[in-house]
Amino acid sequence: MSNPTYYETMYILRPDIPEDEVENHLKKYSEVLEKAKAVIIDNQMRGKRRLAYSIGKHKEGIYVQLSHTGEGNHVEALERTMRLSEDVIRYLTVKQYGPLPAKRTPKTSEKESVETNEKKETKEANTKAVSKEESKKPAKEEKKETNTKAVSKEETKKPAKEEKKETEEEKKEVKKE
Repeated sequence: MSNPTYYETMYILRPDIPEDEVENHLKKYSEVLEKAKAVIIDNQMRGKRRLAYSIGKHKEGIYVQLSHTGEGNHVEALERTMRLSEDVIRYLTVKQYGPLPAKRTPKTSEKESVETNEKKETKEANTKAVSKEESKKPAKEEKKETNTKAVSKEETKKPAKEEKKETEEEKKEVKKE
């Protein structure tokens, strides 16, 4: 069975747009796709990020990802509305082959999950800090042990060197005879 094709449109909005206006843009482009008889799979606001290079005096932008399926002519209508909007500073639509992306959970549960993830991360950071302190103590003891081992190896090496010198001297004497 072949995987269906779908489209992903990533667009960047100006960074100075208020958050409620960003939500209006999300709804606006979703409505444009619905009018063009396309099915919206997912609509994600990726947040404000620094741009790799400045676009029209903007060094930051609000990234939004939109996944949708349709006949293909809906892309033209979507990009036309983005081109005419002054708030969109860059957009790109890519045709994807493969399994459809999974839908994301609603925003209220996202906020809750973000809060629980943050709590987990702080707990993990605290436990890591404690474990690092504990691990430093044995590491110092191990270093002392390795130093003593190194000394004992050197001591064992010295007689071996002396033995080599003695054997070399013996060989010289044998040659003289």
